[in-house]
Amino acid sequence: MRDFAEDEGHDRNDCTDDATNSYRRRVSSNACPPPESEGSGVRFCGDVHCVATSPDAVGSLDLLSQKYESLDYDMIENQLYLEERKRTAYTGVRRTELIRWVTIFIIGVLTALTACVIVVFVELLSRYKYQKLKQFVDRCAHSDHPYCILVPYGLWLAMNAIPVTLGSALVTYVAPIAAGSGIPVIKCYLNGIKVPEVVRIKTYFAKLVGVVLSVAGGLACGKEGPMIHCGSVIAAGVSQGKSTTFAKDFKVMQEFRDDREKRDFVSAGAAAGVAAAFGAPVGGVLFSLEEGASFWNQTLTWRIFFCSMVSTFTLNLILSAYHLHPGQLSYAGLLNFGQFGPADFNYNIAELPLYAAMGAIGGLTGAAYNYLNHRLTVFRIRYLHRPALKVAEAATVAMATATIGFLMIVYIRDCHTEVKENTVEYPVRYQCPEGEYSVMGALWFNTPEASLRNLFHNVEGTWRPESLAMFTVIYYGLSCWTYGLSVSSGLFIPALLVGAAWGRLVGIGMKALFPTQDWVSPGKFALIGAAANLGGIVRMTISLTVILIEATGNLTFGLPIMITLITAKWVGDMFGEGIYDIHIQLSSIPFLGWEPPYGASNIYASEVMSSPVTTFKACEKVGVIIDALESQSHNGFP
Repeated sequence: MRDFAEDEGHDRNDCTDDATNSYRRRVSSNACPPPESEGSGVRFCGDVHCVATSPDAVGSLDLLSQKYESLDYDMIENQLYLEERKRTAYTGVRRTELIRWVTIFIIGVLTALTACVIVVFVELLSRYKYQKLKQFVDRCAHSDHPYCILVPYGLWLAMNAIPVTLGSALVTYVAPIAAGSGIPVIKCYLNGIKVPEVVRIKTYFAKLVGVVLSVAGGLACGKEGPMIHCGSVIAAGVSQGKSTTFAKDFKVMQEFRDDREKRDFVSAGAAAGVAAAFGAPVGGVLFSLEEGASFWNQTLTWRIFFCSMVSTFTLNLILSAYHLHPGQLSYAGLLNFGQFGPADFNYNIAELPLYAAMGAIGGLTGAAYNYLNHRLTVFRIRYLHRPALKVAEAATVAMATATIGFLMIVYIRDCHTEVKENTVEYPVRYQCPEGEYSVMGALWFNTPEASLRNLFHNVEGTWRPESLAMFTVIYYGLSCWTYGLSVSSGLFIPALLVGAAWGRLVGIGMKALFPTQDWVSPGKFALIGAAANLGGIVRMTISLTVILIEATGNLTFGLPIMITLITAKWVGDMFGEGIYDIHIQLSSIPFLGWEPPYGASNIYASEVMSSPVTTFKACEKVGVIIDALESQSHNGFP
């Protein structure tokens, strides 16, 4: 204020009308979007909330909530800060930097340990579940009793409903912010929005236990998305050296207790989660850059890459020992695409238009998925907002999944000879001759990750086109119904599985058209379809390309994957936004995008401010400022 007064010829204590008017234009304690046209059902109240006055307005993309506060990422260089910097010796700076790198290392190790816990428990629970179901189904294959098959059906219902109900109750009643994949809320946090309880320790445990129960319960979901949230929570907790949930302060890491430092560590934790989920350390760095952080620098890139490498290596080391191959380092992440042969990646320039066309199909299917899920989420916001109803819906979806899988196994008689090239962990021989197994049973009696590997690597002729097409349509609907439930679940695996299914159908069609061509490989088209479908839903390009390249372990197929993802994004963006952006808007979080919306430059402050406007003078007493801040509900100030 000294410079202002001296330059303008005013006394420092002279609060002029011009200064007051300037602050009137800049500071509003009651900013709200402009009123909608009459009949829209939306009413914007003056000083408390923006309220929907009709059911049609609930779930609108035009409403913002005022319950969120902003994180302070700017460095405040006041006199106290400058004096403290002068007192800090160079040895103190080096000590702080060393502690920072040690903290990054600990975050990577703990994120990998979390991934190990998830993958081991999902594997153990799924193995017990599907072995029991296989025993009962095979027993009925040799039984003459017409209602024998109802026994494994009832057991399947119970084995789906019980863990999903427990997981949903944990999320709904303990940590509601742990629902879903967690990527949208972490994206908001890194954008500078303080989402309540997003990085609490109770959120971590609800996420960890919930995703194990969701996947073991047979929902159409994956465990990769929640790993990103878990890594972020670990980073936030370790870097602060305290726990708000347990009200415990360990008196360590106190030099990192500001929003700026915490944000950088959370970025590293999110990248470590991606690296642990997909075995893709470079993809983790690019994911944090593309989808997460709004603030970036070169030093942060190196730290995040180090954290991702530590997470990948630690997970690799532990899982190799768990699978009785210590030191082999062949288990890079939670998601394993399996080994693709050289023939799977042979392609020429003439195939690129076909991959672009598949990308366009993925953009269309992704846009339809996002639209349907948006309408379903609006329905949930309006009518299923009570906790008991949320748990009941999750249990209903779990039982519906078991019922649909049971009906497809019973009524679709698609059998295939057992061959060593096909990896079938739980072959079901219901209604199949000796030496054959039900391919529908192989798809349903498995985790989604294992079914995805089967679609990539099983030999030609494993599925009939009509049975695979039916599975594609049904699983597409189930995955759309599942995403948004009050459970901890991921989107990546079901999206990849649906895309791999219709991509394999394309491969079957191409093989029928060109039976003698060596470049036609169903597994290759399944991979392209998986990339196209996932890209059309989430609209990621750079990071998803690198993640898929690292997951397949082959760089030569990078160009087809990139063309597919870019086309899917272009086509999908013509119809709407990605699924994460949609859910951010449905949560009424005031997320600030990279670019302002079209026509925003023509909007004046007076058009979005309510009246009366709360203002500050250019020179104001501290007590007046405190009273205004305590009495007003608005949380965003210029």
